[in-house]
Amino acid sequence: MVRLPHRRAAAAAAGLAATALVLTACSSGGSDNGDGGDSSGGGSSDSIIIGTTDKITTIDPAGSYDNGSFAVMNQVFPFLMNTPLGSPDVEPDIAESAEFTSDTEYTVTLKPGLKFANGHDLTSSDVKFTFDRQLAIGASGADDGNGPSSLLYNLDSVDAPDDTTVVFHLKSANDQIFPQILSSPAGPIVDEEVFAADALTPDADIVAGNAFAGPYVITSYDQNNLVSYAANPDYQGLLGAPKTANVDVKYYAEESNLKLDVQQGNIDVAYRSLSATDIEDLRGDSNVQVVDGPGGEIRYIVFNFDTMPYGATTPEADAAKALAVRQALADLVDREEIATQVYKGTYTPLYSYVPAGLTGANEALKDLYGDGSGGPDADKAAQTLSDAGVTTPVELSLQYNPDHYGSGSADEYALIKDQLESSGLFTVNLQSTEWVQYSKDRTTDVYPAYQLGWFPDYSDADNYLTPFFLIDNFLHNHYENQDVNDMILEQATTSDPEARATLIGDIQTAVAEDLSTVPLLQGAQVAVTGTDISGAADTLDASFKFRYGALSKG
Repeated sequence: MVRLPHRRAAAAAAGLAATALVLTACSSGGSDNGDGGDSSGGGSSDSIIIGTTDKITTIDPAGSYDNGSFAVMNQVFPFLMNTPLGSPDVEPDIAESAEFTSDTEYTVTLKPGLKFANGHDLTSSDVKFTFDRQLAIGASGADDGNGPSSLLYNLDSVDAPDDTTVVFHLKSANDQIFPQILSSPAGPIVDEEVFAADALTPDADIVAGNAFAGPYVITSYDQNNLVSYAANPDYQGLLGAPKTANVDVKYYAEESNLKLDVQQGNIDVAYRSLSATDIEDLRGDSNVQVVDGPGGEIRYIVFNFDTMPYGATTPEADAAKALAVRQALADLVDREEIATQVYKGTYTPLYSYVPAGLTGANEALKDLYGDGSGGPDADKAAQTLSDAGVTTPVELSLQYNPDHYGSGSADEYALIKDQLESSGLFTVNLQSTEWVQYSKDRTTDVYPAYQLGWFPDYSDADNYLTPFFLIDNFLHNHYENQDVNDMILEQATTSDPEARATLIGDIQTAVAEDLSTVPLLQGAQVAVTGTDISGAADTLDASFKFRYGALSKG
């Protein structure tokens, strides 16, 4: 365990004891259902119970880059910039103002008198500390490759000339994305008196230190079982006071139990993730509301360029043959069959890296692979492998994850296995791993090819390019293309909309030729609520942040 700074060690120890007491008397009550908390009825008018199958990796913002962890951070940490309900555009949150003061300087002025819930002053020093530690922890690998520091690729340094002024010095001028990045998983502001500067801080220490300044604080924390929140009366940010004072979030191992509890009124809201069959069934249930939001989620296969067949560190290393294997897989995958057979239309085929609807999106893979119209082509795949001298069938180890990406993943990847093997060109070794282990293994070259999904940090094409295809990227899959890297950096600083959209298209085409990843599906946001719950439609917006404070009951 990381030792807390000595000035707050005694207070933290007392807080840990208090937290332990609270954990024995969570606000929900009721009998244990063996699958994430208890099975008591939905909350009172001043409390709401939310259910999810998402998992928390850690609530330290430097140590996780997944939707389950970020869902917690959005409730309890402040941001310099945030998205108001109903908008994808960012505005100052705990900042009073934020603007470019030169081509490479972005200056933020904090609101005066900000405090964390523990009483510590929230000043520019905490902001500088936050971003300095993101970069330091990411560079050292102390985040096990799972942190969001790759988003800060254009940040050179941070100054705090006085208590309310922060100056971000950027490497490249005219960064069109940086204000959005301040609202992303790299942006939660942390308390320098609770968090360690060069290592991840345990969740228990964060909760005990009451190191929160968002709309809510955490009052009890049982990771991936039950987390309880109370409205933070001192929050001074963009989102305003929460509409509901107390929120409990229950974590489920099985989608079927999540569906049953929302259907029976044992919880008020089910969000991420119910199966397509369950959602279809619930649409016909008069006891619940199914609320749809704009799409942005994508699902895809990642190749590890070192360990995949013919990868750089394998005995038979051959870059041309490895590319042919990736191309053949792209020729054989039938996205339409997966979307309709497995997901009942809740996902649609995705033929490029930026989802349809965002500026610059194209369908680069549709032209390059398969039959040219989105369907598979086994003859083309066979020719590609033969031309590269690849012996068939190719043995491919393919990993997927059912507890983070939903039980539909098992059907999805069973179908992909069948699509590949029925051609006679592949023999697929299909395996699954639980998310906590999966998130560690994927960054340490354990999986030659594996499933990932993406829920965007902000509503811009950049967020589907920068994290994946820069040379130092979130995937850690050893993909390096300097031309792609340079184009990504260029689009982020291109102010002319048409020129930027052209660059975004060129990037997708270049990556489609390399096939670092193979995009499969694009999906919408869906929440299921009791009929007495309001506000779900307000928070299912293009910000892709589910804000508990928007929900109310009665």
